[in-house]
Amino acid sequence: MVVREAFPAVALIRPSVMFGRGDAFVTPVARMLRRLPIFPLFGRGQTQLQPAHVEDVAEAIARAIQTAQPRMYYELGGPRIYTYRALLQMLARHLGRKPILVPIPFGLWHALAYVAEMLPQPPITRNQVELMQIDSVASPGAPGFADLRISPTSLQDVLPAIVG
Repeated sequence: MVVREAFPAVALIRPSVMFGRGDAFVTPVARMLRRLPIFPLFGRGQTQLQPAHVEDVAEAIARAIQTAQPRMYYELGGPRIYTYRALLQMLARHLGRKPILVPIPFGLWHALAYVAEMLPQPPITRNQVELMQIDSVASPGAPGFADLRISPTSLQDVLPAIVG
């Protein structure tokens, strides 16, 4: 790993997708779920996500800096793993919505993102599509929140404060 070779004594932090007030993931998805009766899925919606609360990640970084051991890394995932489809269904229930979730192949998403990137403020990018093709979960057995004595916050516990 190039970073590890250049900085052998640093703590590396790898958070899963993060959520919090005004975030770039849950907030826009909730906004779209409120407006759209039909909601497009990335692929079949089977990508796994383990959302981590941004405040927990910040606390983990602070603690890792204070207690960093050489060559330490932390994979930070929240207390629950969702498929993208299950996460959308949970958010929709919270919002009192029942959208029709329609699978859209990743190839079509890449084409749409390619065109969207020509706009001044693209609603989606190819990088975002690529990220949705990869599970974003902590590796089993990897050091994480528990090793830093942090009990991760559940998305469902703070959802009312994030999306109302």
